[in-house]
Amino acid sequence: MRARIKWVEGRTFVGESGSGHGLVIDGPAEAGGRNLGPSPMELVLIGTGGCTAFDVVEILKKGRHAVEDCEVRLEAERAAEPPRVFTRIRMRFVVTGRSLPRAAVERAVTLSAEKYCSASIMLAKTAEITHEIEIRESAAADRSVTRGLSA
Repeated sequence: MRARIKWVEGRTFVGESGSGHGLVIDGPAEAGGRNLGPSPMELVLIGTGGCTAFDVVEILKKGRHAVEDCEVRLEAERAAEPPRVFTRIRMRFVVTGRSLPRAAVERAVTLSAEKYCSASIMLAKTAEITHEIEIRESAAADRSVTRGLSA
């Protein structure tokens, strides 16, 4: 895996992944940036959320569960002094599908946290990571149930 970061001006950089995808990295005005893109630590948090979401969806699909959506909402706290590592990360998984068993979703989140998500496993070395799960029944399933009841 490779990446390239190029300084543009002030606190603005352009990052390019080895696969050719680019993005602007910047800081807030109070840190000398222009707030043109996420900060480096925001990218770490976004990457961690993406890593675990990938895992959870893949695990549920491999288990032949009817998962239709997965959202991970993350909140993090950082150390007050440098290096300002993450000290706490709260992950809230909102998983939507048809008749998703809670045990299957919990298992997927646990497998991601303990075995597959390299990003969260690395961050767990400095941060306490907690997981919350909300399971939502899909709207399509609700409509079919309603139609079936009224017929």
